[in-house]
Amino acid sequence: MTELAGFLETYVNTQMIRIIISGPRKQEGPSKIQIRPLSLKGEIKFQETQTVGQKELHKNYEQNEIIQRMLEWMEHSFKQLQLEGQDIDATVLISKKGKVTIKIKKSRTPKEFVPMLAHNRKKKYLLEEGRPVPFLIDLGVMSEDGKIKNARYDKFRQLNRFLEFIEDILPKLPKEREVTILDFGCGKSYLTFAMYHYLHELKHYDVHIIGLDLKTDVIEKCNRLADKYGYEKLNFYQGDIASYEGCEQVDMVVTLHACDTATDYALEKAVRWNASVILSVPCCQHELNRQIKNETLAPILEYGILKERFSAILTDGLRAQMLESKGYDTQILEFIDMEHTPKNLLIRAVKNENKKYSEQQKAAWEACIEAFHVKPTLQKELFLEGNHK
Repeated sequence: MTELAGFLETYVNTQMIRIIISGPRKQEGPSKIQIRPLSLKGEIKFQETQTVGQKELHKNYEQNEIIQRMLEWMEHSFKQLQLEGQDIDATVLISKKGKVTIKIKKSRTPKEFVPMLAHNRKKKYLLEEGRPVPFLIDLGVMSEDGKIKNARYDKFRQLNRFLEFIEDILPKLPKEREVTILDFGCGKSYLTFAMYHYLHELKHYDVHIIGLDLKTDVIEKCNRLADKYGYEKLNFYQGDIASYEGCEQVDMVVTLHACDTATDYALEKAVRWNASVILSVPCCQHELNRQIKNETLAPILEYGILKERFSAILTDGLRAQMLESKGYDTQILEFIDMEHTPKNLLIRAVKNENKKYSEQQKAAWEACIEAFHVKPTLQKELFLEGNHK
C-alpha cells in the first residue's frame, strides 16, 4: 500500500472536492464511504460519511487520521476509490491479490470549490443553483440568471435526488468505452437531459442516452432541444416499452414513473440486456390491486386506500425479489419525501456476477404470490411461459 499512501498524502488536501470509496469486499459493514473537506471553526477537517444500510454516519478527522483510515479501508474492506479534485480526477482499484492500480486524469478546466461549512444547512445540489443550465431554462425550471422558479423547485429537487443515485453507481459504468443508457417513458425528459448534462458535461463520460415515449410531439420537441445544445448522443424515439428492440447492449436502464406494467416490461428488457444498473421509480401499481385476495387480510383490504397502498408495496417488493433472483443486488430506497410526491420509492438494482441466490429464497417469494393469488407481469415475462432468460 506504499503507492496508495503516497497518492493520498499528495491529493488529500484542501484542493480535494470529494472521495468516494465503494465496492465492499464483504456484506457486513458500510456499503460506501464519502470523504470531503469541512471548514470547522476556521480549520479544515475531513468529514467521513459511512453509508450503512439506510443510515449515514458522520465523523470528522484530521488529515493524517483520515489518510490512515482510508488506507485501512482499502487494504481490508473495499475495492475502489474515486477522487474528484479541482484539477484532477483519479481512480484507485485494488485487485483480489492486493495489486494497486492508480489512474489520474487532469481536468479540462479547473473546478470552482469551497470546502463545506459545518452546520450550513443549505443543500449542495449536483445541478447548482445560481449557475444557468440551458435545458433547465428551456424546460421552465430555471430563469435566465440561474435562479430556480418557485413553482418548479420540487422538480429541481427531484432531478438532483435522482442524480445522487446515479452518482452512487458511477463505479459500475465503464469509462473506457461508450456507455448506453435507456430512459423508458421519458416524457418531457427533464431527467434525460439532466443525466446527459451530468454524465457527459460534468463527469466526461462517453454516453449515448436514448429516451423513449409514446407521445410524438414530446419526442419531436426533445430532439430539437438536444440538437440546440449540441448533445450529439442524446436521441429520442417514439415507441412502446414492451416492443422496443432498438438496442443489443445496454449498460443502464432508467424508468421514472412508468405506469403500472410498463415498469415490468422495462425491468424485463433490462434483465434480458444484462444491464449493469437499473434505476426505477414505479407508479400506478394497478395490476395487483385488481387481483389481490387474501382471507386473513380481507377485513383490511376492504378499505380502498389501504388496499391500494398494500398492493403497491407487494408489487415493488416482488419486483425487487425477482431482480435478486436474476443476479442483481437490489434495494428499495426513498426517492423524494412523501410531502413532495406519493410516488416516492426507487428500485435500485446493480448486477453482481458472483451473487448467490438459493432456490429456497425463490420459493419464498413464489409462496407470497400464491398467498395473495396474484399473477405479476414481471414473473410471467422472466420465469413463465417459456420466457426464461
